Amino acid sequence: MRLYNTATRKVEEIVPIKDKQIGIYSCGPTVYWNQHIGNMYAYISWDLLVRALRYLGYEVKQVMNITDVGHLVSDGDEGEDKMEKGAKREGLTVWEIAKKYEQQFFDSEKLLNINRPEVVCAATDHIPEQIALIQKIEANGFTYITSDGVYFDTGKFPDYAQFAHLKLEEIKDTKRDEISKEKRNLSDFALWKFSPKDGPKRQMEWGSPWGVGFPGWHLECTAMSVKYLGETFDIHTGGIDHIPVHHTNEIAQGYGAFGHQTAHYWVHNAFVVSKGGAKMSKSTGNLFLAQELATMGIDPLAYRYMVLTSHYRKGLEFSLDNLKVAMVAYQKLKNFVSEIGVKGSVSEAYKQAFETLLAADLAMPEVIALVWKLTKDVDIRPEDKKATLLDFDRVLGLNLGEKIKTVEISDEIAKLVMARDAARKAKNWEESDRLRKELEQAGFVVEDGLDGTKVKKMIK
Repeated sequence: MRLYNTATRKVEEIVPIKDKQIGIYSCGPTVYWNQHIGNMYAYISWDLLVRALRYLGYEVKQVMNITDVGHLVSDGDEGEDKMEKGAKREGLTVWEIAKKYEQQFFDSEKLLNINRPEVVCAATDHIPEQIALIQKIEANGFTYITSDGVYFDTGKFPDYAQFAHLKLEEIKDTKRDEISKEKRNLSDFALWKFSPKDGPKRQMEWGSPWGVGFPGWHLECTAMSVKYLGETFDIHTGGIDHIPVHHTNEIAQGYGAFGHQTAHYWVHNAFVVSKGGAKMSKSTGNLFLAQELATMGIDPLAYRYMVLTSHYRKGLEFSLDNLKVAMVAYQKLKNFVSEIGVKGSVSEAYKQAFETLLAADLAMPEVIALVWKLTKDVDIRPEDKKATLLDFDRVLGLNLGEKIKTVEISDEIAKLVMARDAARKAKNWEESDRLRKELEQAGFVVEDGLDGTKVKKMIK
């Protein structure tokens, strides 16, 4: 298996610490708000990675955190805790907010057929481990205390800027000038934040050797990854936004506590964007939850299929129109599999090609091209195609073995079907193609056969 390692900026062969066993830590959600389909891109990507590794014969243990404390709105050391902000927004306790949006995330995972990691761990359940980690870092001489909290001294870590290729001289002062003046280096970051003496009392705070407060956001991932995977493990995943701050600080914490990086390979996904590369947002009308897709009559697994047509390092341009195109393709693939009555034998040639693509930094667009090539291969028996596609689906996670329910069609759609049959009979291919597109825009999978046009399953 070869993956792009952000630490070295190149694709490298994965050499497990233990033979054929791989430990993966994945940065999970901050549960102060809904996780939309853009957020879920990362979790589909890492689900594919875990499935691919297992398909290739590795034993995998995946650990994912749930951030329910300490993530400030600035992603730095100033601003309001996102969880506290969420509680104020909805008039709930912080603990209620955490459970509400943790469940929304789990529901999204289920709709998108994302396998739950073996260990899912919340930051608030691991406060003792986080305090113990600070004590290790402190004993090694990497901390100091300000009026605001306990800080990591990045000046003691010569390679701090290396991972993200940072230009430390360009780091600006924080908005809180009094904290900036107390910092030894502007890149220093909080390990433990003291609860404010003035203003409302925080709902989440704990006693510590340094005073009452709460852990810094970066601390939880180092503490929990080490607890469940050991001081050195194989792969750490996350979004590209984690590179300059969160993962850079995790690496610093590992160095401060243990004298080395905790992960051997750091693997990052790009983003889902709107047309033209714009950030997904509610204002563009292009931000959806997996649950909302389902209520719109769009199978959330069509979005999973859409993700499969992208490469995790390039991201995805999303629009509803693009999603409906993916829905048509996905349904055609499901129909193809379901209409073959019996399952034969897996094609070894296609299996070998599939494994090669998986091992090539998760080349999923090429995998999807291979899937469609297989469906059209006249040298492979239909029953063997079915067996091979179902074997591939162990990684794809598209539930290809499930049958698609047919639906009643309206008189208007029936007229379009008849018009298309007439156009095909008259060999008016331009009109036939136009009507096909009209049917697909109306949300129907179009299939041609000797007995005419068939349409299946409506997409709203």
